[in-house]
Amino acid sequence: MTRSWSRRTFLHATGGTALALGLTGSPLLTGQAVAADEFSTLRATWRTLILGEGFSPTAEPFKTMLAQLGTRAAEFRATMAPAAGSLWPDAVWTDPEPDTDQESYGYSAKMNESYARLSTMAQAYRQPGTGLTGNASLAADIVTGLDHMYSRIYHENQTRYGNWYNWQIGAPQALLDVCVLMYDQLSATQIAHYCAAVDHFVPDSSVAAYSGTSTGANRVDLCRVLILRGIVGNSSAKVALGRNALSPVFPYVTSGDGLYADGSFIQHTSVPYAGTYGSVMLGGLGMLFALLAGSTWAVTDPNRQIVFDAVENAWAPFLYNGLVMDNVSGRGMSRGIALNDPRQIQSDDHLRGHSILSSVVLLGQGASAAENARWRGLVKGWIQRDYYSPVLSDPGLSLVGLTRLKSVAEDTSVSAIAEPTGHRLFPAMARATHRRPGWAASISMASKRITYYETGNGENLRGWHTGSGMLYWWGDTYANGQYSDAFWPTVDPYRLPGTTNSRIVLADGAGGDWGGPKPDVNWVGGATDGTRAAVGQYLKGLQSTLVAKKSWFCLDDSLVCLGAGIRSTDGAAVESVVENRNLGPGGTHALTVNGTVKPVGHPWSETLTGATWAHIGGMGGYVFPGGATIKALREERTGRWSDINRGMATTPITRRYLTLWADHGTNPTNGTYSSILMPGASTTQTAARAADTGWMQILANTDNQQGVRVPSLGFTGVNFWFGGAVGALTASAPCSVMISEKTDGTAVICVSDPMRMQTGLTLTWNRAVASVTSKPSTVTATATGSSLSLTFGDLTGTMGATQRITVRLG
Repeated sequence: MTRSWSRRTFLHATGGTALALGLTGSPLLTGQAVAADEFSTLRATWRTLILGEGFSPTAEPFKTMLAQLGTRAAEFRATMAPAAGSLWPDAVWTDPEPDTDQESYGYSAKMNESYARLSTMAQAYRQPGTGLTGNASLAADIVTGLDHMYSRIYHENQTRYGNWYNWQIGAPQALLDVCVLMYDQLSATQIAHYCAAVDHFVPDSSVAAYSGTSTGANRVDLCRVLILRGIVGNSSAKVALGRNALSPVFPYVTSGDGLYADGSFIQHTSVPYAGTYGSVMLGGLGMLFALLAGSTWAVTDPNRQIVFDAVENAWAPFLYNGLVMDNVSGRGMSRGIALNDPRQIQSDDHLRGHSILSSVVLLGQGASAAENARWRGLVKGWIQRDYYSPVLSDPGLSLVGLTRLKSVAEDTSVSAIAEPTGHRLFPAMARATHRRPGWAASISMASKRITYYETGNGENLRGWHTGSGMLYWWGDTYANGQYSDAFWPTVDPYRLPGTTNSRIVLADGAGGDWGGPKPDVNWVGGATDGTRAAVGQYLKGLQSTLVAKKSWFCLDDSLVCLGAGIRSTDGAAVESVVENRNLGPGGTHALTVNGTVKPVGHPWSETLTGATWAHIGGMGGYVFPGGATIKALREERTGRWSDINRGMATTPITRRYLTLWADHGTNPTNGTYSSILMPGASTTQTAARAADTGWMQILANTDNQQGVRVPSLGFTGVNFWFGGAVGALTASAPCSVMISEKTDGTAVICVSDPMRMQTGLTLTWNRAVASVTSKPSTVTATATGSSLSLTFGDLTGTMGATQRITVRLG
């Protein structure tokens, strides 16, 4: 359908009836023996879900938010000019055979954006206090826009181009939202047309198989389209189809997209994505559960409990003081300030986190009373502790989201819950989080199953090394803006903290789109008792010959970082980055090395020979066991969001950085490093740890094994890259081992098979053991006495999970 109608013709035609066009009796309109009032109730429920409730339009901040909504809608209304290839002159969707897929993606995005603008106008029409509430002229313009979009671009005879997402999720979601908001202003004919368009682009077959683009968060989005299509078009079959198609999302998966039993969430087959796609899934399920509750189509699948469990298994471990960690946000971390949109604030880890908090509150309404109460306590704590980006002042929050979070913050019956402490390993997505009183850290790795990084749609073009052992950390009252304050467009992408990298020059998007680049390695993971951990990564560099063995031993007040077997033949320098702190636009944080305060001016650099410890003021300390040669650099770096994301702003941004790294030279053959990170430590505490040479023993730091022992903690951790003997431990095959000796005469031995390849394993601990008090079924034989012998059966099916054995010491 390509006929051209004038704006006046549109207004006249929309007053027509189904009878005039011979459409009466269509199943699109009559439903299937379902009472029309139930669909009406569902439309009213959806209006409440997208507009909010329980707020005063004359009270701040709602008064200002509503006025701003009215201003935006008025701007869109004033500039709307229906033309052959657009509804707005700056949002042309015509695809004149673009030279690249990227251009085609851009054109389809403009179609999506046009529906989003109509949605803004419809919200201004429906919401109170916008200055356009119930404005008949605005309503007519919205309907004009809908009909123009149907006539020119989004109809049942159109072939899609560009990004599938815009046609199957973005545009139809916005279109159906507008249909619900403007339902009383639409004729039966118009509803039939819009439903037919949605049916064309989102047919029933889009959810026939749980594969491709119909998994995880995308599947939830598609189900939302189908369910709303059914509610708008009075189709019981469509609502039931969408509801039933949610069920494959719930069960744990063992590969590909979805939730894993260890708390991992994957999208695009190999990308850890709890922070963005996972957020969309969480929010989408919360809305659909709430929409359908109490109706004929209520979601009753018992597996939905897995989603409720995931709030604390999959999302809470990556939420810290209101932010969501960037290492589970995929290419979303490159989304800063949008190009040519001064209204859009910078997106960052805090703003993404706030959206998840809102979704948790909504999801709680469908969970048990105990779950709901606990989640509200968690959310209240996150709200109270986000000093860097106060949640209730977040200009990026929707009015609905703000209403939910404000209700929790002001609920005197809810007590804020403190940040949990402990360690979580996520073998399925090569991530780890370590949380202690006053700080939190997270490690990002890559394997043959998990990508180095994701790029696509021109986004995250230089995230190459984020999976090369990047070590993130935050303090409870400091450093919460470390990665929020324009870190990604200004940081040196070859010197991400914690990583070991070749300085070989990489092209933007190197390795391919959508999580394509993955190293051919199996040994990535570790072992944990839930408090401490041994974590390891066999690293192979992206598009380089670099290989390395990297280990992190996560302890009570610190992380011990070891590197060994570092070699490369690229002809480029190889570096292991101890730290790269974002000091902000004008930071002058003091660097103290071995008691000497270094210059604070920018730029400044120095090779620190014989460094045993260093301290960054207001941040924390770094100890170099036995001394090391470390390079230090203060610099101002200028970048643009458009450098890493083609859709973002081109405005230059400058930030100051303080970087510490070990230089392994060009083409190293067996480089090593060792350091201890002490978040929040003072100079006195750092110096004392460096002076206490007996606090930690490095048992091994070679290409074969890496391990440490901390006697005062009763801790031993060893990553066996190959079988062998380290200290009191002997392993017959590659594995990760962590032992915690308790003061009550017991010990916990934690063992894992990060490679997922061991069909048998024997571990011997040369320590007197009286008895084995508990063990998993994977342990097939034990022997105690002057030493402990543990024989494991097939570990290939454990998916890298920790096997925990408890013993009584002799």
